[in-house]
Amino acid sequence: MDTERAAGIEDMETILDSVTDGVFTIDRNWRITSFNRMAETVTGIPRQQAIGRPCCEVFRANICNSQCALKDSLASGQPVLERQVEVLNQSGFRIPISVSTAVLKDRRGRIVGGVETFRDLSQIEELKKEISHQFQFRDLISKNKIMLEVFAFLPQVAESCSSVLLEGPSGSGKEVLARAIHDLSQRRDRPYLAVNCGALPDSLLESELFGYCKGAFTGALRDKPGRFALAEGGTLLLDEVGDISPAFQVKLLRVLQEREYEPLGSTRLEKTNVRIIAATNRDLSAMVARGQFREDLYYRLKVVKITLPALAERREDIPLLAEHFIRRFNLRQGKNIQGIASAALQCLLLYPFPGNVRELENVIEYAFVVCREDEIQPQHLPPEVQDRLAGSFFAESGEETEIRRALEYSGGKREQAARLLGINRSTLWRRMKRLGMTSFPEG
Repeated sequence: MDTERAAGIEDMETILDSVTDGVFTIDRNWRITSFNRMAETVTGIPRQQAIGRPCCEVFRANICNSQCALKDSLASGQPVLERQVEVLNQSGFRIPISVSTAVLKDRRGRIVGGVETFRDLSQIEELKKEISHQFQFRDLISKNKIMLEVFAFLPQVAESCSSVLLEGPSGSGKEVLARAIHDLSQRRDRPYLAVNCGALPDSLLESELFGYCKGAFTGALRDKPGRFALAEGGTLLLDEVGDISPAFQVKLLRVLQEREYEPLGSTRLEKTNVRIIAATNRDLSAMVARGQFREDLYYRLKVVKITLPALAERREDIPLLAEHFIRRFNLRQGKNIQGIASAALQCLLLYPFPGNVRELENVIEYAFVVCREDEIQPQHLPPEVQDRLAGSFFAESGEETEIRRALEYSGGKREQAARLLGINRSTLWRRMKRLGMTSFPEG
């Protein structure tokens, strides 16, 4: 009998070793009872070392402590199918895999353990990365034509030491762009510092940028270097530069012209070798025309000027950015949310995003707080974003009205309008021809 049982086990191992997926089984105590050859290959752990050990010690996945697929199967008695996770192999590398689990029962129907099969997704993930990298530059992600032109221009900007002015609405990515310029430049090994000019009054802004000497004012008990000194040889981002007062504009102009400054309480000029990147959500040229911003300072700052569009002007980026933030929060929070449902994505496409990319990131983070499913649904989004779907212009309107409003909403861009309507561009064009809307201008 023992001989027959041993032969049966050997036959089972042979069968499992012929399977192209990794397979292992556990008993009710979570200890591994079988481990096939592909499981050895993916984890880097020999079968002899795996058998008898707790599965979490061998199969080190990022869901072991929070969303264990085997635990879910054993608790519900139901299989879990193709849950995408990462496993840490014996060499310390993270391997993307897809896992499926089910319970094991004896002849009486009692649960005696579980089985997990998994498939290596490394090649698929590499292909995804290769495709996504066509639309990614460092931490900036876009397939918008204007943004892709910015990506192509950035290496040239980084090579120079010229001042750069970044304009764009709040949350559009100016800080990320400034950091990318620094990281690509020859100054990358030197400090990168940022100062929010709009958050400080002149007196504090001056001491923050230029520093002060001991005794310069009440409470100045020691010398303190300013941001110009701390960023020496590197890059200094002057954020919200459009908010500084006319009086301080004069002081900043002197630094840009003479490359020197005077710390508070000092009689000695300090030289500076810092690259200036200025950022603002205001239209500085319009402020110059109204006499609110010095023209000479403006031209010192805008040797190179880059304008970032609002997210509402690059809606084709919303799905890309949403996927990017989902991946980021999965890693940060140890979750395994697979993606976003089409209805939830439609909510995002309809929402105006006054807070731009930063607000979209906050929306996805909110969804991670409330989502307990594999996919983000409309009910997982903030109420103001959900309301967009309920009150969308698609509801209870005729076909021509639907199309007209979609075109108006997308600025005449037919590809975006088709996406909002849930059809492809050619279908949209056929419907427009049928309705006599071919004269509608394309943005």
